[in-house]
Amino acid sequence: MKALRKIAVAVLVLYVGVLAGLLAVMRDPTLFGKVMRRVPEPAFVVIPFKRLWFIARAGRLQPGDAAPDFDLRGQDKKSRVRLASFRGREPVVLIFGSYT
Repeated sequence: MKALRKIAVAVLVLYVGVLAGLLAVMRDPTLFGKVMRRVPEPAFVVIPFKRLWFIARAGRLQPGDAAPDFDLRGQDKKSRVRLASFRGREPVVLIFGSYT
């Protein structure tokens, strides 16, 4: 009985370690993609990927907070457009998606 308990504790510690590792990796989408390529299909049955993803990518913004600054390449592919350059001047609407 003690041996079975030790095995169960070891499996639980390993499972929690894998979950913690995945949670850390999910914070970097590029690294997450590389890791997910190597995850065997049976893991999708026992690991709550969707819940972990929502926790890892939740963000910290609250209603009323200023949007975090970022910059993007302009349509000409040479210039850069920075969100902070519009702050206090005019409203900015961001639309993410494809309409093709």
